[in-house]
Amino acid sequence: MIPDHVVVVGAGQAGGRAIEALRGQGFAGAITLVGAEKHLPYERPSLSKEMLLDLGQERIVWVRPAAWYDEHKVERRLGVAVTAIDRAARTVALADGSSLSYGALILATGTTPRQLPILHHSHPRVLTIRTIEDSQALRPCLVDGAHLVIIGAGFIGLEVAAAARAHGCAVTVLEAAPRAMARGVPERISELYAKLHRERGVDLRFHAGVIAIEGERPIVHLRSGERLQADAVVVGIGVIPNDELASAAGLAVDNGILVDAQGRSNDPAIYAAGDVAHHHNPLLGHSLRLESWQNAQNQAIAVAKTILGQDHVYAEVPWFWSDQYGINMQITGLTDPQATVVERGDLDGYAGVLFELVDGRVVCAVGLNAARDLRVAKQIIGTKLPVDSAALGNPAVKLTDIYKSLKSAS
Repeated sequence: MIPDHVVVVGAGQAGGRAIEALRGQGFAGAITLVGAEKHLPYERPSLSKEMLLDLGQERIVWVRPAAWYDEHKVERRLGVAVTAIDRAARTVALADGSSLSYGALILATGTTPRQLPILHHSHPRVLTIRTIEDSQALRPCLVDGAHLVIIGAGFIGLEVAAAARAHGCAVTVLEAAPRAMARGVPERISELYAKLHRERGVDLRFHAGVIAIEGERPIVHLRSGERLQADAVVVGIGVIPNDELASAAGLAVDNGILVDAQGRSNDPAIYAAGDVAHHHNPLLGHSLRLESWQNAQNQAIAVAKTILGQDHVYAEVPWFWSDQYGINMQITGLTDPQATVVERGDLDGYAGVLFELVDGRVVCAVGLNAARDLRVAKQIIGTKLPVDSAALGNPAVKLTDIYKSLKSAS
């Protein structure tokens, strides 16, 4: 049965898109949005991109303006966290002492930046990037001549590094792993981006261990014995899913809230979407947890449709992107270290596509300033059919023609 009241916990992009989809699909019941942050739902990618590049204005991308929530009769309880879920009574308890009943509950609680284990308390100049306030705290540090130390050469760390260099900062990036963005991109792309950052003046170091950070103006102590004086330190070493609330309520969790392809947890009245959801993807044939703009939006839409009785399956090829130094990198699929690599175009000139193939099938594609090709690559991955690698690497052969031939074969 369609519930009379949907409570959405988490006012990020997934929470906002779920509400948008509920109303867009004609749901006329009550909706309450509960968020620990004081803000309406917004998209987080701009926090490490536009917010840091354009210091003249705050480039926040809101899911919907405040008037939309009024017009669509969405109750907002912002700046207050949910502290407990009573599954038997179908209620949630809030930190202000109040409670809400629900017919369906959507958990879109997102993630929390992983902290350095060597830090035993917060430091005003040791920052992470996850909220509007995080970006606001970093912006004053991005001045010509300042020294920024970034711990972690993932997407966030390198995007911050690129923004800091644009403002004339000296930048040192410390990465414990042997290469950049190791979780998300093939080794060839890691090498290209290490070269790119070093050419732009970043002191990028791999196998770098940090053992202490001390002082009001932080000094970063390295395992090698070197000390780096910083004006600010940004920590970008991954995130942890906010699944404690679900776990305490007895929901199944494993690196996130375990849900099926429709976003259902092991409680039929409770769903999860976005970064916190460890979901089954029928297209890929396995379960995974994704931290991406696409996943936060489209999985939330699927959950909303399922709540309204459409039983909508969320099964998409993953897609990510990063902007650094004016170069747009897009990734579709999931990188595989055992894959065969095929290059198309001029990757060294940051204008081409790298494909990864397993058993002749494309499983991942990374495009540099190649958005149109990446859209087709995503479709090719979705066919799950073997591809002629020679044609794939030949720019004279259109990717759209390769995709059409695969569709015909299927």
